[in-house]
Amino acid sequence: MLVQRDIQRRFDRAAGGFDAADFVHAVTREGLAERLQPLLIEARTILDLGAATGSAGRLLRRRFRRARIVSLDLSHAMLRQARRRGSWFTRPACVQADANRLPFADGAFDLVIANQLLPWIPDPDPVFAEVARVLKPGGVFAFATLGPDSLREIAAAWAEVDELAHVNRFADMHDIGDGLVRAGLKEPVLDVDRLTVSYENPDKLWRDLTSAGARNSLAGRAGGLVGRRRFGRMLDALRRVSSGAPLQLELELVYGHCWGA
Repeated sequence: MLVQRDIQRRFDRAAGGFDAADFVHAVTREGLAERLQPLLIEARTILDLGAATGSAGRLLRRRFRRARIVSLDLSHAMLRQARRRGSWFTRPACVQADANRLPFADGAFDLVIANQLLPWIPDPDPVFAEVARVLKPGGVFAFATLGPDSLREIAAAWAEVDELAHVNRFADMHDIGDGLVRAGLKEPVLDVDRLTVSYENPDKLWRDLTSAGARNSLAGRAGGLVGRRRFGRMLDALRRVSSGAPLQLELELVYGHCWGA
């Protein structure tokens, strides 16, 4: 189970260097835009859910030039970055709130986007229910998340060191689809892509994870510092699991969209 307080604190700290480090967000942001392209959507109101620094909203504005875009995130520091990077005329409306309890009226949005929000949600059902509530009939909910095959190399390496929780458990594509239907959303369409990430230096991998706010926020994690010896054992195991240098990490990218009922 993820600890929300720790997630918020980590993303507050990561806000300044987030865009430079989290290339996964950039990859799935472009993937979402490509999958939205063939859909016939007249979006006048858009909710960027888990907006971080608002990069998805800036991309959406190229297509929906007259739309009102609302950026919502748990991290106040991320939203400050989103405000700074928007021009006077394109600056988004920023709302700090929990995705499980959206502070909007029923049927407020034509389009809801969630780029890499779901990996940080322990139970997506309340979020899906809230999306179904704020989405207009015939509106679109589109998202990108990580599948269960993601970061297995790191999980396997830590398993050789201890039995503690170190890597999030990501929801299966079929479980996500079932959750969307339970929430009352219609005709979910999901697909999977793969991304291989290589690192010559494990220090660079951990710097990127820290800069992207993606360090361990699990409730079952070890208390206190990991320690240099245990961390070194994990790195040795990671090199074996990923067949030496460069370190090879696999990410399972899950994309989906569905319609408001």
